[in-house]
Amino acid sequence: MNRTKKLVYLSLMISQSLVLYIIESFLPPLSFIAPGAKLGLANIITLSVLYISGVRDAFVVLSMRILISSLFSGGVSSFIYSISGGMLSLLAMSATKKLSRFDISIVGVSVSGALFYNIGQLLAAAAIIRNIKILMYLPVLAYVSVGTGIFVGIVSKFLVERSGFKKYITKAP
Repeated sequence: MNRTKKLVYLSLMISQSLVLYIIESFLPPLSFIAPGAKLGLANIITLSVLYISGVRDAFVVLSMRILISSLFSGGVSSFIYSISGGMLSLLAMSATKKLSRFDISIVGVSVSGALFYNIGQLLAAAAIIRNIKILMYLPVLAYVSVGTGIFVGIVSKFLVERSGFKKYITKAP
């Protein structure tokens, strides 16, 4: 893929990720299940990019989405929580995806990403408030992350299978 096509592709993915982030901000929170829990709609794009074009492109999409969304609506604290959760999540998804010999599906990769996103955010919170006891909230968030991870994984699987981008991403023979 030439540089222009790659730039357009990444720009479209970042834009879609931001749109899903904005849509999610209008949805009611999942506070009835667990305070602070969200669906993670923007992660649909990150996971799809991870499968379509690899971890580098997923890193670019994730980091740009977090930076832009924090600049416009979140501020510094939002950036810290999002970047710590997002980067740990991407690392976990990339590592889980490499375990393909164990037949881990995109849904399983998504669940691992959702779980590690919560772990990253809780570790950031523990560092900020200087109290590791906040990690006691992890079992509650882990329970929620299974459900949201399954949802994100199913939608991402649908997108990856029907994406027209695959033909632009694959290298020429």
